[in-house]
Amino acid sequence: MAGGFVLVVGPSGAGKDTLLRLARDRLAGDPRFVFPRRLVTRPPSAHEANLELDDVAFDMGVQAHAFALHWRAHGLGYAIPAETVRQADDGHWIVCNVSRRIVSLARRTLPRVSVVQVTASPEVLARRLATRGRPEDGDLRARLDRAIPIEAECTIHNDADAEGAADRLVVHLRACVAGARPGAHTNCV
Repeated sequence: MAGGFVLVVGPSGAGKDTLLRLARDRLAGDPRFVFPRRLVTRPPSAHEANLELDDVAFDMGVQAHAFALHWRAHGLGYAIPAETVRQADDGHWIVCNVSRRIVSLARRTLPRVSVVQVTASPEVLARRLATRGRPEDGDLRARLDRAIPIEAECTIHNDADAEGAADRLVVHLRACVAGARPGAHTNCV
């Protein structure tokens, strides 16, 4: 059976990494799903267990086509390892947090892409960003005002009930495995 990519997107502070962690825990032992660690040009934190690389290694990886996807945001480099394309071709579903700005590129270059948009109210986003305190979060108002329209197969509102939101993500992931064609909307709200 064919695999593909489930791209989890949304504004900073929406809780994407929390939902991915909870979904990964719920699907532990199911070999159909791969939750790759992102490569990021910053150290891992309590909020994100990324693999750190420096700017030189990031730029070399871009030049060597070592990434399935890569982008820069907020002064940092982010990437998804290239091996994930082979894993998708081998029937796995790759579930990862990516920038909304690269979704159209991903739809053109990756096999079977489904997009899950995670949202939260502006008040919740502001509180989460202030609590997180990352240097790249900088001007909270600018981060909150940045709107990037996205076409998503699934939208999950994640204001308060992360467990319920993770359950909705798992339902969507299982629908992808069951053969829901990419582009088909699932009931995630």
